[in-house]
Amino acid sequence: MPKQEGQKSKLLALLRIFEQQTDENHLLNVPQLVQLLEQQGILCERKSVYSDIEALNALGYDIRLRRGRNGGYWMASRTFELAELKLLVDAVQASRTISKTTSEKLIAKLEGLTSRYEGSQLQRQVYVEGRPKSSSRSLPYTVDALFTAINSGKMVRFHYKKRGFPEMRTISPWQMTWENGCYYLIAYQDEKEPVGIRNYRVDRMAGVEILDEPRRGKELFRQLDLPGYLRKHFNMYGGPEHRVTLRCTVDLEQAMRERFGPEPIFLPDAEGASFHFDVPVCVSEQFFGWVCGFGGKVEVTAPALVREQLSRMTQRISEAHSA
Repeated sequence: MPKQEGQKSKLLALLRIFEQQTDENHLLNVPQLVQLLEQQGILCERKSVYSDIEALNALGYDIRLRRGRNGGYWMASRTFELAELKLLVDAVQASRTISKTTSEKLIAKLEGLTSRYEGSQLQRQVYVEGRPKSSSRSLPYTVDALFTAINSGKMVRFHYKKRGFPEMRTISPWQMTWENGCYYLIAYQDEKEPVGIRNYRVDRMAGVEILDEPRRGKELFRQLDLPGYLRKHFNMYGGPEHRVTLRCTVDLEQAMRERFGPEPIFLPDAEGASFHFDVPVCVSEQFFGWVCGFGGKVEVTAPALVREQLSRMTQRISEAHSA
């Protein structure tokens, strides 16, 4: 590479060296920087490197010098700290809806946001062996299309895989949410009865098409209490809504607050060993499973219809596991 041409890219090349090859534990002195630049065909004198480092600092890059034996320069701060990148990597690896191939690509890009030495620490072991990962490589593009439709106020059309058979759906998207390791789209649908708000698991969508048609359901979503909506849907499963009374042992107060928030009024029972409260719930087998998961510490006391449904379900389970 001609010397003059190399000089034009020297500042950028020096920045890349600091980004990729330095951190607090890996410093480079000026002779080493000159050598690395020469390996890229950029010839320079030592004194010009000092000027370039001053220029990078003036541009907002945090290049610092540690003096003394084995001293040198390094990039001291970045857009993302290493601990923040580790959290992002953990989220990518733990997600069931991001395919293994897509996870590897995303993590490789995250590694590029720190030095190659610290980047090696981002291959984390949060991923649980045997946990299913989605085979969909199109999920990031599906999510992007849905956010575009939401921001532009347009309807969407897509194929939705449910019970093994893809069905064409045309709906009005309003909100994206993350629940139990999955993306869900909360939307208004008026294709069939009953008309109203529905949930769609995003990794089950294919071929999302943004339509040139304004979305519907504005009045319904204007009145929607989204946190309350999410609290009454267990694992995002729908079902008939009931005002349910739950009786819980006193040691579950914190768990109930985490699930239902501060609104319900907890009323202690006379003996002080339990409390009860009322909450709106979309009653489903997922809700019953949640109740059973507390091993008898949570009881549905009303309404009688929901209590009877829970009793029938537990009876079926008992019969299926009887000797």
